[in-house]
Amino acid sequence: MKDFMLIFKGKSYEALGLTPEQIEQRMGKWFAWHQKMETDGVRIKSGDALHDHTRTMAGTDRTRTDVTSPETKELIGGYYILTLNDMEEASKIAENFPDYDLGSVVEIREIMVYDV
Repeated sequence: MKDFMLIFKGKSYEALGLTPEQIEQRMGKWFAWHQKMETDGVRIKSGDALHDHTRTMAGTDRTRTDVTSPETKELIGGYYILTLNDMEEASKIAENFPDYDLGSVVEIREIMVYDV
């Protein structure tokens, strides 16, 4: 078994202009997707939504930039870390991501394991 991170990228619901009622419906889809994974026996190690405020640090002088979702081209809205057999299984789970219709994407990355 291997660990995979599913990284959810797209605009925030607020930046897309969704109403509170639409956001509540969206969250219902997320909870259903999470429940389906649990019912199917997927081991969810962790996962959370992320705030849309971002701070980046860059360069040797540690230049700091603070931005919010409307200022970014792409927001990492959250993630899951799942224990799965392979990339194909991760891809199959990602097929049910609830926000594809909003232009969001899922980036799937295998987590490296270092022998020390």
